[in-house]
Amino acid sequence: MAARAAQEAEILTPAQALAFVERHGIVCESARRGDIPSLADAIAGEAIGGNWWSHAHSKRIFALSRAVRDAPLVLVCRLVADKITFVHERLWPALVRRADQLPSERLARITEIHSAAGKHIIEQSPFPDWVPAKIAKLARQLDAAAAQDMLRSIENFTG
Repeated sequence: MAARAAQEAEILTPAQALAFVERHGIVCESARRGDIPSLADAIAGEAIGGNWWSHAHSKRIFALSRAVRDAPLVLVCRLVADKITFVHERLWPALVRRADQLPSERLARITEIHSAAGKHIIEQSPFPDWVPAKIAKLARQLDAAAAQDMLRSIENFTG
């Protein structure tokens, strides 16, 4: 599945990158784990061997991954194997419902801040501080088995 995701259609715009995350629900920024697709691979149109910074499309990968990081409908965290993971808002209720079964540090929202000096500073908002009230309410209404099923692709990568 993850290899097929890299070969879907070329991702050239922020809207296409966001649509990719929405379609898959959970996407790693660059890591490949099981059935979880890699956004970097999808942007490149192929499985990237090694670091994406050395790929011919590295500037596009950087720009589009930063657009996804900045999208309000995307949670940026380290959910999958402690790697940068994008979770679309449609899966947030399931994530919140299953939070007691996941390491809380993996659910912290990561935000990248650009300082005046040009440095990139990573800030983290701990779980559940970032969870909107409407998502918390939806999570309480969600059946535990349904939440688990929605998040099945991450089962082996969150411990």
